[in-house]
Order: sequence, then structure tokens, then C-alpha cells
Amino acid sequence: MRSGAHYRAALLTAAALVAFAANSVLCRMALRDGLIDPASFTQIRLFSGAVFLAPFFIARRAAVLPLRFRDLWAAAALFFYAAAFSFAYLTLGAAAGALILFGAVQFTMIGADIAAGARPGPLQWAGVGVAFSGLVYLFLPGLSAPPLAGAALMAAAGAAWGAYSLLGRGAADPVAATARNFLLAAPMGLMLIFAPGAVKAEPAGIALAVVSGAVASGAGYVVWYAALRHLTTMSASVVQLAVPVIAAGGAVLFIGEPLSLRLGVASALILGGIYLALRKPAP
Repeated sequence: MRSGAHYRAALLTAAALVAFAANSVLCRMALRDGLIDPASFTQIRLFSGAVFLAPFFIARRAAVLPLRFRDLWAAAALFFYAAAFSFAYLTLGAAAGALILFGAVQFTMIGADIAAGARPGPLQWAGVGVAFSGLVYLFLPGLSAPPLAGAALMAAAGAAWGAYSLLGRGAADPVAATARNFLLAAPMGLMLIFAPGAVKAEPAGIALAVVSGAVASGAGYVVWYAALRHLTTMSASVVQLAVPVIAAGGAVLFIGEPLSLRLGVASALILGGIYLALRKPAP
């Protein structure tokens, strides 16, 4: 890869990872300060993402037509992820939430590959075991353990995002497919009008949700797919290990969240284990 192309790939990758991490910081910032309720945050995020991505769908719609039943499942998975993500951040810190989300996504995708017939080697199984031990340590009873309800919701969000990623494998035009999925998922967000809790949407909360949907989600996915042209599958999986770390840094800088020893140790175990699990078995 030429130096110019290498620099472009690095810049695109870094921008996408920061955008993905920003979703956790933006959502937690909005909900922690009571600027918006989680249902409204989800609705605005999905609609903002759909509006941003609509031109990509209109310009490239031939790549994703006709609509298949599989596409509706993908949109439903996207909606469920976004909703569970928002409600989880009512109680979770941004750093812990990003770590649980990322771990659940990777566990879902690794598990799906094993169920489809993949045969991990000893190193991969060791990685899964190390990552699982990190999750166990994270949830050991104690003052610094994340709330179980929020953690369960975030794990469900991660499983939904993993399923969404699996459903999108092999898309001829992933940007156009993502645009279509947001356009289909946005109306599903209206179902959240029946969610419990008071409706609240201050201007600052609305702004954070719009940025999360249009910039951190919509633009983030466009940039990520541009970066993927320069990355191998293994490289793409490994660089995503940086997302929870970036989210933790953003949480400290912009929200003032403390970094606990438990979170640090759990992060090292989970991310290190996932790195091992993602390595290809020796031939």
C-alpha cells in the first residue's frame, strides 16, 4: 500500500472508531443529565441516521433492490439494538457499556461462526475462555460492579448488533444496505411511544441524539465501509478492540467518569481474549 493510501486508510479507520465510541458517550451524557428520555433518544437517533443516509439509498438503490424478508430482519435487529442501547445507558457508565456491548457483539459473531461449522483451535478457545473470565470478573458482586439490569440490556443490544452484522455479510453495497436498514428501522422506533417512563426532550438532549444518529451512526458507518476497502477481515476485527478504550477516554474527558481498577482489569481480559479468539487457527 502506498504511503498516501496507507495514511488515508489510517485516517478513515480512526475516524470511524471515534464515531462508534462517541455513540456511547453521547447517549450516556444525554441520559445521565436527564436531557432526554431513552425512547425519544432512540427515535431521534434512528430518524436522524435515516435522513443522513437517505441520499445514499436514493443514489444507489439499484444495489439493494428488491426488498427481501432478510432485510426486514436486519432492520428489526438494528431497531432492537438502538432501543436496548439507549435504555441500558440509564444506569450504565459509558465505558462499561461500551465494553459490554463490544464483548457481546464479538461473542455473538464468534458463536455464530462456530455454530456454522467453524473449528477454532486451542488458541481461539483459550481466547474465548479469557474473555469470558473478564466478564465474570466484571460482574462479581461489589460496589463497582455494573448494574445487572443495564448490563443485561446492553448485552442484548450487542447480540442484536452481532445479528445485524451477520445478516449484512456479503451485501453488494453495504452503504446502500445500511441506508435502507435505517429507513426501515426508523418507523419501528415509533413503537417506543408505548415504552414506560415520562417523555422528556430538551433542546440539548435532542441535539445529542441528532449528532448520535447523523454523525456518529450515519456518517460513522459510511466512513467505516470506506476504511474496510483497505483492511483485511482480521485487521478490521482487531482494530475494533480500540472502541471501548476510546469510549472510556471520552467518558473521562467529557462526562467525568472515573476509571475503576475492576473495569481496567476486565477490559484487559475481555479485549485480550477476543484478540486471541479472532486469530485464525494455524493450518
